Amino acid sequence: MMHSESDPIWSNSFRGKTVVVTGAAHGFGRAIALAFAERGASVWACDVIEPELRETERLAAARGTCQARVADVTDKRAVDAIVADAARATGHVDILVNNAGGVLGQIGRPLEDVSEADWQKIFDVNVTGAFLCAQAVAPGMKAAYGGRIINISSGAGLGVSLTGIQAYASAKAAQIGLTRQLAHELGPWGITVNNIAPGFVRSNPATERQWQSYGEEGQRKLVEGIALKRLGSPEDIAYGVLFFASEPAGWITGQVLSIDGGK
Repeated sequence: MMHSESDPIWSNSFRGKTVVVTGAAHGFGRAIALAFAERGASVWACDVIEPELRETERLAAARGTCQARVADVTDKRAVDAIVADAARATGHVDILVNNAGGVLGQIGRPLEDVSEADWQKIFDVNVTGAFLCAQAVAPGMKAAYGGRIINISSGAGLGVSLTGIQAYASAKAAQIGLTRQLAHELGPWGITVNNIAPGFVRSNPATERQWQSYGEEGQRKLVEGIALKRLGSPEDIAYGVLFFASEPAGWITGQVLSIDGGK
């Protein structure tokens, strides 16, 4: 992506801003945390995977300011504690990126073979987690009369999931619905709520296993189905987040941006 350092999206336009990024241990979350840190933000990165999260913290701190917290986004007390700690930096959280989610190691199975527990686990991390985090930052953003919430869903939420996992496709669609609802609820306070729907990116162990499972022919077909004929990178998703969080995007809310190379 072409950009110039004078463009407010790419310069230190987030200096003085406090950003919470969930699911920051690797992949999209790490790329997003690094992108904000090197552009001047005070980043609070959280995840349940501590070793990789500490590596994110180290990499981001080398570029700017970052603190890591090990936490499960489905735990309301843990979420509230992180937001409270982060708010001490500037009085409130300016930007929330709900990136935590995924398939939790599950694989596609016939509908009748999916347990209620497996269904609920995926729904909780992808939807309930986003809800709890938004709930935690809302009072501070309302008091400041402004803020940005960016949810990371998936192309699965707009169509069908390549994984074949019913709960994942349903949860990502629900997260998009939550995005639109919160955009209308929080809009009167100048808070924007938007969503990014990534296409397939080899960004973490789960997506790498998925990629390998396709075999050479399946991989070729997947890439051929993309308009740009190549896979994207975690940084491509981070650029979209930076845009939604930027001042130029101040009149954009309730929207879903597909970053997928073209379908």
